[in-house]
Amino acid sequence: QVQLEESGGDLVQAGGSLRLSCAASGRTLSNYDMAWFRQAPGKEREFVAAKKWTPTITYYAESVKGRFTISRDNAKNTVYLQMNGLKPEDTAVYYCAADLRDPVTRGTLRPRDFGTWGQGTQVTVSS
Repeated sequence: QVQLEESGGDLVQAGGSLRLSCAASGRTLSNYDMAWFRQAPGKEREFVAAKKWTPTITYYAESVKGRFTISRDNAKNTVYLQMNGLKPEDTAVYYCAADLRDPVTRGTLRPRDFGTWGQGTQVTVSS
C-alpha cells in the first residue's frame, strides 16, 4: 500500500504561484493513476487534475485549465501540482490521491474512484 504526503501549501496573493508536492512511500507511483482534489470550507471535495502516464492521459477541471499542471518526478517518487495565476476561489485544502484501478483511463474522476489519499495541504489565496 502506498502512503501519500502533501506539502507546499501556503498563503499567496492573487496572481501568484505555488507548487504542491505529493511524496509517496511504500510503493512506487509508476503504476498508479494520480489525481489532485480540493475542498473549500462548506463545500464538497472537487476534482482538480488527474494523470495517467502510460499511456499519457491528462484531465483538468475547467476552472484550472491553462493555469495548473500535474507532473511527476520518478526519481523522487513524487507528484506535483504547479499552480499559476492563483485566484481567491482556489483557496482550499488540496489532496493528492492514487489508485491502481485505472480511474483516469475510465474517465471516472470522483473522489470515491481513488482509494489512497494524503492528509491535505492548505492553500490560501488573498485578493
